[in-house]
Amino acid sequence: MDRRRFLRVGTGALGAGLIGSAVPGAPRLFAQVPAAPDTSATPASGPPDIVVAKGSPEDAVRQALDALGGIGRFVRPGQVVVVKPNAGFASPPEWGATTHPGVLTAVAAACLQAGARRLFVVDHTLAPSDRCFDRTGIGAAVASIPGAKLVALDDPKAYRAVEIPRGKALKRTDIAEVALKADVLINIPTAKAHTATGVSFGLKNLMGLVWDRQVFHTDMDIHVGIADLATVLRPALTIVDAMVVLTTRGPAGPGDVANFGGVVAGVDPVAVDAYAVGLATWNQQTLAPGQIGFLRHAAERGVGTLDLSSLRIVRPA
Repeated sequence: MDRRRFLRVGTGALGAGLIGSAVPGAPRLFAQVPAAPDTSATPASGPPDIVVAKGSPEDAVRQALDALGGIGRFVRPGQVVVVKPNAGFASPPEWGATTHPGVLTAVAAACLQAGARRLFVVDHTLAPSDRCFDRTGIGAAVASIPGAKLVALDDPKAYRAVEIPRGKALKRTDIAEVALKADVLINIPTAKAHTATGVSFGLKNLMGLVWDRQVFHTDMDIHVGIADLATVLRPALTIVDAMVVLTTRGPAGPGDVANFGGVVAGVDPVAVDAYAVGLATWNQQTLAPGQIGFLRHAAERGVGTLDLSSLRIVRPA
């Protein structure tokens, strides 16, 4: 993909007002699943906590957003929206290692239809960004959406140092300024196995907004570091892409896949990840949410809940 087809963000562009009127210098601080009750038919006021929707990428996203109260619950006219898929590897969509371009397209289009003033699709890729955006299909997906911009977070000048007041291992890190200044952050991870953390969903995907990810692996317990990061980066909405689930040989693939054919969506990032744990076996192991270290640590910090039995979970027909 031609580098001119996507936007590279640096401090100069941000200083020139790329993001708009956000306050300068102030970051936005934002049971095993099969046993969880299906409360689809339970009378309740307000939107559900988690929605599990199946169908084509477009249909699944539409059903999930509608059940959660509509995209207008999360995006208001005139706001700047940052969407964070997983585009970290130069892997094709059928491997399940990166966010399905159809899911990304559906979410981005909904945000723009809701009146988003600007919409940025961003990631700090592990392989060269040109190759990742091309092979994942994410580059072509964003190019097809008028008003959306693809941002390669591969310039250290695009980051700002952020203190982690509640951090136990991660006390300070450089976070992408485009995400810090956005009005709305929407996280769209893929569901996959991971050699370092067992699984990778929404909370793990937030590492793609950090400049130095290596410290998570070398200087600390990665599970504690992910939970630390979650105390200062909280998406307004998490939509786990489970169209194709990479169940072995993650994070890059190729490996075994399960065609779940849907998405898992909600506001509580811990609860959404907890539900996603039950979507498949991971490296031939059946896991419970409490066995995933970063989820357990995040729940202990009050980032969200692991108690799926306390939540209203709906599965649109």
